[in-house]
Amino acid sequence: MTDRFEVHARDGPARLAELRLSEPLRTPALVDDVLRDAGSLWREERAVPEGDDSVLTVLPHRAFPSGTADEVKEAFQVEYDPVDYPSAAVVSPETAADYGADAYVLSGGPGLRGYAEGFVDALLETKAATPPDSALYVAGAATPANVATMAYAGVDLFDSDYAYVRGTQGFYLAGDGEHFLEDLDELPCACEACRTPRDEFDHTDCAEHNVNALEAELARVRQRIRDGRLRDYVEGQARHEAWTTALFRRLDRQYAYVEERTPTLRRAELLAASEDTLRRAEIQRFAQRVTERYRPRLTDRPLVLVPCSARKPYSESQSHYRYSQANSYRGHMVSMTSPIGVVPNELELTYPAQHYDSVVTGDWTEGEYDFVARVLERYLDRNRDAYTDLVAHVPDDYRPICERVEESLGVEFTYTVEGHPTDDASLANLDATLDGVDAYSKRERELATVRAVADYLVGDGAGDDLFADVQTGSRYPKLRVNHEDEQLATLVAQYGTLSFTLEGARHWVESDAPTKRVEIDAFVPQGSVLAPGVVDASDDIRVGDEVVIEGPKAFAVGRAEMSGPEMAGSTRGVAVEVRHCEERE
Repeated sequence: MTDRFEVHARDGPARLAELRLSEPLRTPALVDDVLRDAGSLWREERAVPEGDDSVLTVLPHRAFPSGTADEVKEAFQVEYDPVDYPSAAVVSPETAADYGADAYVLSGGPGLRGYAEGFVDALLETKAATPPDSALYVAGAATPANVATMAYAGVDLFDSDYAYVRGTQGFYLAGDGEHFLEDLDELPCACEACRTPRDEFDHTDCAEHNVNALEAELARVRQRIRDGRLRDYVEGQARHEAWTTALFRRLDRQYAYVEERTPTLRRAELLAASEDTLRRAEIQRFAQRVTERYRPRLTDRPLVLVPCSARKPYSESQSHYRYSQANSYRGHMVSMTSPIGVVPNELELTYPAQHYDSVVTGDWTEGEYDFVARVLERYLDRNRDAYTDLVAHVPDDYRPICERVEESLGVEFTYTVEGHPTDDASLANLDATLDGVDAYSKRERELATVRAVADYLVGDGAGDDLFADVQTGSRYPKLRVNHEDEQLATLVAQYGTLSFTLEGARHWVESDAPTKRVEIDAFVPQGSVLAPGVVDASDDIRVGDEVVIEGPKAFAVGRAEMSGPEMAGSTRGVAVEVRHCEERE
């Protein structure tokens, strides 16, 4: 059991954590001071068993027995005496396992620097085999230019060895790469080392600067994790070196790894500054759920495609207000946007549909056209029978998307825009196209919204399973869901998610909808459930998900602070923030 490393915040695979020493170390961080304080203790190595190239390191040093891997593991867990320094196991991807250590040192760190494919493969294999509440240390690889990308990938601990040595060789490191010291007429830094006059600045000063720059970059990374904005930063930072760009893009291909660690909601705005944003787990997840879980309830009427707006949620924008007036609740409005794809009206609040900002130039890239067209194609392929007609009330720069889908699916859109979508002539065309279609009621729209959100959050068909016979109360967007005078849930306008009551949680468990469950030991949680109290958890739970908590002594509902696999595999940290709880007799 690890007891000296605890994760406090997550931003995708990156973690803000604490390595408990005599003075706690906030990670991602350098372990230089730990190495100095512990002397040679971090360096003491004992090979495990003969013919195995894995190495175990114990801090502080003690004799380590030879023998089989099981014997070594047992000795490591049983004989370790807590002191001021944590335990660490040096492993290769092939020998990584749960040795009960606080940290796992990935062997061959210097050889992985510059080798994106090897780094990602080694990282994923090691992470899969080691406990989720242990730190990962990659030695001899960190620079100010690559440490943000490695932290984003899930590395917690670094050292300054490589950066320092490069300084002694005359290489000046910065966030945008390295420079030959002799080529710099001015030093682009104000750290203590760089205050030395330029004509006196030598290789020793350069090495000191490199370490300072690395520490400053890690402080920036930690703040970005706190803010939930590390991905935005890495999209720009990774471009300074070819191998970090490759590392970042290869990591995006590992959707299962990144998605499991990415929250379903966050306060921070998502910045869409490049095509790299299209590969973000939040974007891919939204597109996947809209095209695989969502089904329109407002059927047997036209689909009305409209462009997005700068203001979020879309319904609060002037343009969408005018579209809604012309539509008059007759057609089912769906917005098209980069980088989200397609956003049905019912999901306009749901993260990240109202939480992004994109660069507006008036020109779409080929990648954006391709992504949005593929999402629209998948949406219509699933839901085409729900609509009587397809209406595209979009400007000229959106039309190529519709035309691609027309060709791929053999469908036909009616285009209603002349000039600009908000022009009077365009709105009159939309109104005329929908002539004769009956309007749907406010109640129908509200019920469609809460059911669509349930589909998105829980699974295909969950909205009908959970809310088959319900009523809505209050005013949109703060809708309440009631069943026989009992409140089941509330639509949370800030994130477009559902907040369940205890009665709603019981209703969820009794329904046919898949339930996100957290099984706990025999105790009554007060405020939160800690990981040691979790017996098991559903694999599909993500940070931010609504979950049902069940144990011999309690039934509760709350919001996940860890993914399901992390809850089940961790021994420290808050697993769930409990909202409502009742004691069982």
